[in-house]
Order: sequence, then structure tokens, then C-alpha cells
Amino acid sequence: MGTLYFTRHGETAWNIEHKICGLTDIVLNENGKADAARLAEKIISEKIRIDEILYSPLARAKETAFIISRTAKIPANEEIMLVERNCGKFEGKLNTSDEFLAAQKQICTNYGNGESMLRIAQRIYNLLDRLVQEKEKIYLLVGHNGIARAVESYFNDSLTTEEFISFRMKNCELRKYTF
Repeated sequence: MGTLYFTRHGETAWNIEHKICGLTDIVLNENGKADAARLAEKIISEKIRIDEILYSPLARAKETAFIISRTAKIPANEEIMLVERNCGKFEGKLNTSDEFLAAQKQICTNYGNGESMLRIAQRIYNLLDRLVQEKEKIYLLVGHNGIARAVESYFNDSLTTEEFISFRMKNCELRKYTF
């Protein structure tokens, strides 16, 4: 049996403001740095075995991964496939707007020059297909909420389309997947 962990990056100013980050490269705020440090301490105190951290190249995920890596002494490497989706015309807009919420229900839409949820799932499934072959190695993936949704759907084959659309992770929440 294999194991893989996933965490969403620490908190950013845009998370607090309910703005859609997407590919916009937002850094962690002080609370986000503290979230990452707490997660690292949890990994140490609970003796969670992680062999390698793979992280999105966006600053908020990269910084989260580096804090965990330094504190828990786990090697970390960038994985371009973990980059958040391009939210197109919605980048920087409120994630509570009626227009965005309606667009979210259309999993094939590309948000007017962005990346559809189906494309993200394809990208993440390709990565996970590769990683699950390495059953002896345990990864922590550090990514984004859109990526978390695809990871959850990969390991949870009973997830409905509605559950997929509404799936959310808290900042620095740690989820464990076994396969």
C-alpha cells in the first residue's frame, strides 16, 4: 500500500479578501508563514513519514514548502504540474461573485483564456499516475485549492460533480491518501 499527502499553501492577503489568485503570484502573509511552521511541527511531532515534498512554483506554495522543508528536514523540489489553474478573466476578482460561482459549475469552461477544471484534473491525474507507481516513496504535495480538488477526485471515485465543484481545503490542512 502507498501513501501520499497533500496540503494547500498557507494563507495570503488575497485569501482573506476572497480574491481568486489563480496564476497571480501572491506571497504568504504572516499568518500563512505561521500556518506552514505549525504544519511542519505537526509532521515532526506526529512522526509523519514524508520522503520528499513536491511543490507548485507559485510563491505561496513554494514558500510553504520551504518552511516545511527547513523545519522538518525533508527535501523539496518544484513540480510544475502542481501550478494552480489559470482562472482567466476571474483572476483577482471575488470568488463569491455570482458570475464566478456560475462559471465554476461549468467544469469544461476555460474562464475566457484560462484553464478548465477538466484540464486541471487531466494534468494532476497524469502526475498522480506517475507518483502512485512509486509506492515505497511518500510524497507531500504542496499546491492550491484547485489542485486539491483534482487530487481529491483522483483518490475518491465516489465524488459527485457537485462535490467536486464545492470541494475546499483550508490553508495548510493536511490530507492523507492511501492507495
